[in-house]
Amino acid sequence: MTSVEEPADPGERVRDPARTRAEILDVATREFARAGYDGARVDEIAARTRTTKRMIYYYFGGKEQLFTAVLERAYGLIRDAEQQLDVEHLDPVTAIRRLAGLTFDHCERHPDFVRLVGIENVQGAGRPGRTGSPALDVIRRILAAGQESGVFRAGVDAVDLYAVITSFCFFRVANRHTFGTLFGRDLLDAERRAHYRSMLSDMVVAYLTAEPTPG
Repeated sequence: MTSVEEPADPGERVRDPARTRAEILDVATREFARAGYDGARVDEIAARTRTTKRMIYYYFGGKEQLFTAVLERAYGLIRDAEQQLDVEHLDPVTAIRRLAGLTFDHCERHPDFVRLVGIENVQGAGRPGRTGSPALDVIRRILAAGQESGVFRAGVDAVDLYAVITSFCFFRVANRHTFGTLFGRDLLDAERRAHYRSMLSDMVVAYLTAEPTPG
């Protein structure tokens, strides 16, 4: 069992714990994303920071807790972006396009987040204490406004719609290399970026405005 007692050596103390934690999380994020949970080594993370393995255990308690902290920070970034999304003044179609675009942009800018979520799922379960997403509340309001105005079909579930949006965004990043090998097309090609971003929004709007299929 790993001890999490404070290091006895005063030389191991740091003057700025917040900065040290942030640095450890930065390096750990890259290492977990690169090597996966099983392949990542705390020794390697320590070697790439200005601290020690002992200090990492002091701050986080162990490898599993460190991975959880990395995940929490990664999820926190997209939650912050979703909370800052202002669509209340937009019509429902423009609003849902704005939300889809935000998810598209975030996954592209933070490929480590996509890899970390994949690693979490390989392990078989999400971490406790993390439920919901601010985006769901935004989607529910957009759906309600669109249905009230007669623009969107009734009966659309916000979680289902969020799954559609995130599925495309995650696939584009996570499956880039396999897709490119199979079909000779880079899903992250900068010249096709606008096309894929618009395609996602068009698919979402088409689904929301289509006549429901019986059954």
